[in-house]
Amino acid sequence: MNRPGDVAPPSLRPDEAAQAWPRTLAVYRTPSTRRGLWELVVTAGPLALLWGLAWTTLERGWWWGLLLAVPAAGFLVRLFMIQHDCGHGAFFPRRAANDWVGRAIGVLTLTPYDCWRRQHASHHAGSGNLDRDAFGGIETLAVADYLAMSWPRRLRYRLFRHPLVQFGLGPAYLFLLQQRVPFGFMRKGWRSWISAMGTNLAFAAFAAAGAALFGTAAFLGVYLLTLMLAATAGVWLFYVQHQFERTFWARDGEWVLQEAALKGSSYYELPTPLRWLTANIGVHHVHHLNSRIPFYRLYDVLKDHPELTRQGRLTLRESLGCVRLALWDEASGRLVSFRDLRRA
Repeated sequence: MNRPGDVAPPSLRPDEAAQAWPRTLAVYRTPSTRRGLWELVVTAGPLALLWGLAWTTLERGWWWGLLLAVPAAGFLVRLFMIQHDCGHGAFFPRRAANDWVGRAIGVLTLTPYDCWRRQHASHHAGSGNLDRDAFGGIETLAVADYLAMSWPRRLRYRLFRHPLVQFGLGPAYLFLLQQRVPFGFMRKGWRSWISAMGTNLAFAAFAAAGAALFGTAAFLGVYLLTLMLAATAGVWLFYVQHQFERTFWARDGEWVLQEAALKGSSYYELPTPLRWLTANIGVHHVHHLNSRIPFYRLYDVLKDHPELTRQGRLTLRESLGCVRLALWDEASGRLVSFRDLRRA
């Protein structure tokens, strides 16, 4: 499905080369305040304009709101990617600027910034490890572990991996319900509660202002449609960044962080407009190798190190085939579908 290439120099084993990449890429880590402000303006500005047009033109018919919600969702995805970079300390040079911009964006994306940042750090720390909790990632079982389960647990896993759940019910549950409380951090102190409840209260104020200006039905109709479209797109991006056929999964004794970053994250080669709207998040293997690289410098890495364009490359058309993949086959070293398992 994808066409992996060997990015290891001849003198190094592949695992040694993977461990060398974070040091090699460290020169791209420095963010720019001016560039960050520009990216914020060209993302938040059009989103505000599209929302304003949608809310003020609804009296001409609901189809205006439906039409304008589609591009608005694209800009909301991009705003979430800026929040994502803030969480890694990669958008502005100063941590305080990253944190407060991330928190403000979290009100619009319904994502409590401080909770999400800790959860996402867990994903980076254990991505591709079969023996670690999937907190912050998409649960993926090895074939042997799946077969050892009772049938109710197998059924639960199959339902969880169904596309209607992954890309329909899942995004709605995640953004509208799960993130309203500090899920996973409820017993870890008051900071997580402040993050979640502060986001909820700030959004309530935002919603009250919007309802007062445009009407409750108009505000919620446009906002929720935009959010659900953006949430589905975001979950899809997160899915294909790690759930492709020749990805990387290993047990504790064989798992290496840098190797998992390089081989277990895709290079999702998107058309230029989608690449811009998704803030280059498709260059995901580079992001996992060094998460402090600002998104606007990820393609600089590929230009300077073209060998990385052959690692985990996945086109838009090829990515559609990833939907059926659900289990890690340790014998063949690839993700397989439930149908493949039945055939075997």
